[in-house]
Amino acid sequence: METPIPVPSLTVYCGAAVGNHYVASPFVLKLETRLRLSGFAYRTEFGSLLQAPRGKVPFVKLESPAIVEGEKGKEELLTDSALITERLVRDGHIADWNSRLTGAERAKDVAVRALLEDRWYFFAARERWMDNYYAMRDDTLGFIPWPFRVVLGLVLYRKIKDRLDGQGALRYTDEEAAAAGAEAWENVNELLVESHRKAQEKGKVGPFWVLGGPQPTEADATVFGFIVGSLDRLQAPATEKVVRGFPVMMEYARRIHDAYFSDYKRWTDGEVDAQVSET
Repeated sequence: METPIPVPSLTVYCGAAVGNHYVASPFVLKLETRLRLSGFAYRTEFGSLLQAPRGKVPFVKLESPAIVEGEKGKEELLTDSALITERLVRDGHIADWNSRLTGAERAKDVAVRALLEDRWYFFAARERWMDNYYAMRDDTLGFIPWPFRVVLGLVLYRKIKDRLDGQGALRYTDEEAAAAGAEAWENVNELLVESHRKAQEKGKVGPFWVLGGPQPTEADATVFGFIVGSLDRLQAPATEKVVRGFPVMMEYARRIHDAYFSDYKRWTDGEVDAQVSET
């Protein structure tokens, strides 16, 4: 008989003040969603970007207890939300959600994640750091005393500007960038509308999932995290308006919040935050 792997203690470092609220980073929220929907306990701490193994959040501290009595436990720092999830799946601590999918369904799941993580994200960074720089700087670097915040903010601004220029998102006009960002959310919303329709037909109450199946997939962690990361953000007013303009998308987020994040303060309701059928 194989010795079971002890359940590790996990600390998620968010790079922002923590508490009973959602942070701004969609990737932190993606990881939190994956953990909560999997029933894996964790705690959150601030965690400076200067401490992060690859200079980005989230990163986690994984503390594994000793397997043999008398030995020392193991402590590791891991980074990148996808790699952290893969590690927990590989070690058997959380289920492999996508193993039950067909090949076509897995491809669809990857495409949804890539649409937000590898395309929309860069337009979001443009909106936050280029269009709303001061709000973004003071939110991200609010823990740093004023003179140093100004200097570090300029360093980050120039670094991100160069990255966005090289990636291409900064080479769009304002109108083109806004249209590209909105297009990503429109396509995600189409999937959610279809999924919601199926849930209504089955009389399902509670969360429904982006691929329309009975259980979540990896795409749901991304979609929920990126939706919530766009709400109540002074640094992302244009994106917030787009997201709030999709009632089914807001209902999708509300149901997951109520089921898995009820200890967190929910985003404020706006005029366009309309609710749809409760079934």
